[in-house]
Amino acid sequence: QVQLVESGGGLVQPGGSLRLSCVASGFTFTIYPMSWFRQTPGKGRERVATVSTAGTTTNYADFVKGRFTISRDNAKNMLYLHMKNLKPEDTAVYYCNAGSAWGQGTQVTVSA
Repeated sequence: QVQLVESGGGLVQPGGSLRLSCVASGFTFTIYPMSWFRQTPGKGRERVATVSTAGTTTNYADFVKGRFTISRDNAKNMLYLHMKNLKPEDTAVYYCNAGSAWGQGTQVTVSA
């Protein structure tokens, strides 16, 4: 069955960095654009970044431009999100997405 499993979240100080990973299985990874979304309590899920099937085109929400980088490794069925210069407002559960499939999320907390 389709599975997306995120990892790499945690507690980090403002200005710090984290790398999130998502391993995909159960579907043809290479034909799906992949995205990261995030959600905080009381707010809807918002798109953070998207990468094209070949990994050559990326698109970012304005609030992460210049700080986050999305990438993928099609040979390993992996999706990544490199996050730097993290801010307290980046605190959220981050989700990996492919079409209608979602992972379980990984918590990122940015706090001193």
